[in-house]
Amino acid sequence: MAQTDLVAVWLGSLDGETWWEAEADEPTYSASLMKLPIATAAQRRHERGELDLDAEVRVHDDFDSVVAGQRYVLDRDDDQDEATWDEVARGDTRTSLRELRRRALVMSGNLATNLLLEAVGIDEVTAVLADAGCSDRTRVVRGIDDSPAQRAGISNIVTARDLARLLTHTPSPVEEILLDQHYRDAIPNGLPPGALIANKTGWIDDHTHDMAIVRPSAEQGGRPFALVVLTRLAGVSYDEGNRRIADLAAQAWERRR
Repeated sequence: MAQTDLVAVWLGSLDGETWWEAEADEPTYSASLMKLPIATAAQRRHERGELDLDAEVRVHDDFDSVVAGQRYVLDRDDDQDEATWDEVARGDTRTSLRELRRRALVMSGNLATNLLLEAVGIDEVTAVLADAGCSDRTRVVRGIDDSPAQRAGISNIVTARDLARLLTHTPSPVEEILLDQHYRDAIPNGLPPGALIANKTGWIDDHTHDMAIVRPSAEQGGRPFALVVLTRLAGVSYDEGNRRIADLAAQAWERRR
């Protein structure tokens, strides 16, 4: 069945007050937005002394599927993070979980994400979502490009409201990484210079998303806020999707309190 078009927005304060919303509870495919709760899960386990982010793990491109007894291999052509794939090519290379987390967020690295998730575990990611108050409409249940899971209909799903809840529970070390985000064509492109913008994008065919913690400068005034824009638009290009999100971000700036 073909999916209907969707433009979902949530704008509000970092304490959860809603200022503007549209279709905020409508679920859609997460694309790379699922990388944020994985990064947060790593931080939580690190703070509890259960995971050393400076520990090095072997870099590899094959993983256990969430479908029992099956494995899958990632494709370099579907990734934006060259550094981790270069390490695969060199063979028998080890990289710190801290660096893999940075690549997963800043470069939206798929391989880096799966390596981090392998160390963190799905259960901790589920706990992050639950502790943030996310509904059952949002779930992160598999790694990137888990083809056996995809064939079984197992997908990572999110809503704008739930992602906003996640943003309001993002640890400071993770927010700091997002300030170095490489992909700035959506929400940041619609906001005026001067604000600190910690954003994470996600895109795949017909889906273009962005979410951000925005901290206006002293001169700009106003409270820090969270903004999430999810779009599912058939036939709309990546560039056009980003332009639409930037337009909505400009509207959000005018609506902020």
